[in-house]
Amino acid sequence: MSPGRPELVAPLAVEGLFAGYGGGDILKDVSLSVPAGKVFTVVGPNGSGKSTLIKTLAGLVAARQGRIALCGRDITRLAAARRVSAGLAYVPQEHNVFRNLTVGENLKLSTEFLDGGRLAGPEQRERVLALFPDVAERRGLLAGNLSGGQRQMLAFACALMANPEVLLLDEPSAGLSPKFVQEIFQAVLTVRDAGVTVFMIEQNVAAALPFSDIALVLVAGQVRLVTAADRLLAEHDLHSLYLGEA
Repeated sequence: MSPGRPELVAPLAVEGLFAGYGGGDILKDVSLSVPAGKVFTVVGPNGSGKSTLIKTLAGLVAARQGRIALCGRDITRLAAARRVSAGLAYVPQEHNVFRNLTVGENLKLSTEFLDGGRLAGPEQRERVLALFPDVAERRGLLAGNLSGGQRQMLAFACALMANPEVLLLDEPSAGLSPKFVQEIFQAVLTVRDAGVTVFMIEQNVAAALPFSDIALVLVAGQVRLVTAADRLLAEHDLHSLYLGEA
């Protein structure tokens, strides 16, 4: 292992990752390590590669070079569905629930095609619903009749049905009102406190960082800074970081 590279035994770790679309790389030698039981948040300007990073971790974009490890297991070449079975759940920014199905049907369908030891039984279902009482009391409602924040919480719940080690969240506050933004990030802490490591990307830096443990600044597909989340805004100028001046 090269000096300065993260050990690939954390819940989620990446070493020397290159990925992109077509003939070019958007991610360029990205390395990171997400400690257990933390909320690890990636921020950066538009076009920095945040979406490419989380989609590569989820298995929706192929890595050209580098390694992705989940709890020490190399998952770089696993298909997206196999990564879920291995313990890596993903909540996309859009189209993350079936609006024409009820809340209960969404929860059931979320693990319908999983293999291995992560098939969710009644006990796991009740544990998940206990984390999201707003979801639990609306089991018979169509998901399309929920508010934006409630749909996002349902998406969290569906992802947790597989009892993942790591939960990937793609812009969980996108499109929500300020009231629901706070509720969603509080739900992120609830997931963390239940023992799930959380990796998320966020554009709403000011709202996300108070609910994060560690922050990574991604600029032009490269890691610019990794620091404690509460120190990022207190000690660093994001504008300068984004422009590569700090």
